[in-house]
Amino acid sequence: MRAKQANTYDAIVIGSGISGGWAAKELCEKGLKTLVLERGRMVEHSRDYPTATMAPWQFEHRNQLTREMREENPIVSKCYAFQEATAHFFVKDKEHPYIQNKPFDWIRGYQVGGKSLTWGRWTQRWGEHDFKENEKDGNGVDWPIRYEDIAPWYSYVERFAGISGNRDGLPQIPDGEFQPPMQMNCVEDYFKSSLKQQYADRHLVISRTANLTKPLNGRGACQYRDLCYRGCPFGAYFSSNSTTLPAAEKTGNMTLRPFSVVHSLIYDTEKGKATGVRVIDANTKEEMEYYAKIIFVNGSTLNSTLILMNSTSDRFPNGMGNDSGELGHNLMDHNYNGRITADFEGFEDKNTFGRRPTGTYMPRFRNFGNDVQSEFLRGYSFAAIGGRGRISAAHGDSLGEPLKKNQTELGPWTMTMFGMGECLPYHENHVALSKDQVDEWGMPLLIIDAEYKQNENAMTKDIVASGVEMLEKAKFKNVNGQIQNRNFGFNIHEMGTARMGRDAKTSVLNKHNQLWGAENVFVTDGACMTSSACQNPSLTYMALTARAADYAFSELKKRNL
Repeated sequence: MRAKQANTYDAIVIGSGISGGWAAKELCEKGLKTLVLERGRMVEHSRDYPTATMAPWQFEHRNQLTREMREENPIVSKCYAFQEATAHFFVKDKEHPYIQNKPFDWIRGYQVGGKSLTWGRWTQRWGEHDFKENEKDGNGVDWPIRYEDIAPWYSYVERFAGISGNRDGLPQIPDGEFQPPMQMNCVEDYFKSSLKQQYADRHLVISRTANLTKPLNGRGACQYRDLCYRGCPFGAYFSSNSTTLPAAEKTGNMTLRPFSVVHSLIYDTEKGKATGVRVIDANTKEEMEYYAKIIFVNGSTLNSTLILMNSTSDRFPNGMGNDSGELGHNLMDHNYNGRITADFEGFEDKNTFGRRPTGTYMPRFRNFGNDVQSEFLRGYSFAAIGGRGRISAAHGDSLGEPLKKNQTELGPWTMTMFGMGECLPYHENHVALSKDQVDEWGMPLLIIDAEYKQNENAMTKDIVASGVEMLEKAKFKNVNGQIQNRNFGFNIHEMGTARMGRDAKTSVLNKHNQLWGAENVFVTDGACMTSSACQNPSLTYMALTARAADYAFSELKKRNL
C-alpha cells in the first residue's frame, strides 16, 4: 500500500514533446501533482546542447554524415535536420525497429523535449473551413469542434510560446497573437508583388514561426544563426525544454522521469476508467506501475496509438478506447512531393544579412473560395524560400585563383517552392501490432501500412504545374518542376490513428480529446487529428492540449473524473 501511495499522482503525462510539455505545464500550474514519463534520456535546456555554438571546422567530419552513418541509417539520414551536429537528438534506425508493409519513414526523437528540439517551427493556424471539410465532402468523419472552439486556445498558446508573424487578414490562416515579423528578402518581396499583380487569390506572407523576435519571459530573441536543430541556448525558439517544462518545474508540482517506456494503461472495469500506467525502465527493464486520476497520452502519433492498442482488457480486447474499431486507422501525412526551383536575373547588388530561420508561406488557394477543381479534393499550400549562394566550385576550375573566385563570388538569386498538400483520412492507411515480434522492452513491433493515393497524386501534379506557372509569370529563369517520390511519413507530420469525432461508433476520442469509454484518458498529440489540412500541425496540437487540460481540471474539480 505504501509503495502504491508513493507511485500515485494527480495526473500522468506520457511524453515530453510539444504536446506533452504543454500538458505538463497546464496541469502543474493548476496545482496537480504531475508525473511526466519520457522514454528517452534527460536533456536540460542549454546545458545539453553540446554542438550549439560549434563551427563547422570543429566537427570531425565538418558536420557531414559519414558513409557508415548513412548506410546504417537509411531512413533517419534522409531527414533535413539529421547532421553530425544533431544526430544525438534522433532515434537511429536500429534502436527501435518497426515493420513496413509499405515504405514508411518514421523519424523520431526519444529524449526529454522529443522532436520539439528539432521541429521546423512553422505555426499557421487552421481556418474555419478546415474543421468542416470532412463533413463537406464525406471523407472521414466530421470534426466534433469548430474554429471558434479552438480560437481562444490558439491565442493562449501563441502568447506564451512566442510566435512571430504578420496579421495578414487571410481566412485560410487566421491572424493570431504575434511578435514582430521577420522580413522577406528582395526576391521574395518581388515574387509577392508579382503574385498580387497576376492573381487575386494567391498571397505570399512571411511564415508565422515559433522564433522570438524580441525577448519573452526570460528567453532571448533570435540571433539569426539558423542552427535551431542543435538546440537554442538563447531559448529563442519554442521547445518543451526552453519553455513549457521549465514553467511546469517552477510550480514544484512536476516529477519528470526519463528512461520510462510506457507499456500500457491500466483499466479498472468497475470504475470504468484508467487507473494508471505500466512502465518499463528503458535501461534496467524493470517493470513498475504508476497511478493517477487523469492520464494524458502524448507520446507522438504512432507511439501513443501503440500504447493504446497494447492496453487490452476484458472491457477493451482490441485496445483501450477501440469500441469503434478505428484505433490505428486513418493515418495521414502531408504530401511534400511537389518541388519547384528557379533562378532570377536581377538584384545583383543585394544580398541577405544573417541567416533567417524561416521562409515564406503561400496559403491554400485550390478548392477555396471561387476556385473549384474536379481532379482532386482539398488543397495545398507552398513554402517558398528565396536566397543567394556562392558560385559552386563544381562550375569551373577547382584549383587556384578560379577556385577562390567561385568560393567568394555570389551566384544568382534563386527561389525554391515546396508544396504541402492535404492527405485524406483513408481507413486503409493504418497501423497494427505484430503478433510475434517484440522490441527489446517487450513491446510488440508496430506494423505500418500507408501510402499516398490517387487524390494526393493528382494534387502533386497540380502543385508542380501551378508553381511553375507562377514563377514563369514572374519572369524567373530556369524554372524546374519536379515530382518527388518521398515515402509516407518522411514529412514528419504523421496524424490520425486515434481520431476525434462526434460518435463513439466511428471515432476514438470525443470533442474534449477524451477516450470513449475511459474518459479520464486524454490524447492531444497528432494521433487525435480528424483531418490534416495543409498547415503545419504543431500549433494545433498545442491549442488542443491546453484546451483539454483546462477541461480535465474542471471535470476533476467536479469529481466527474
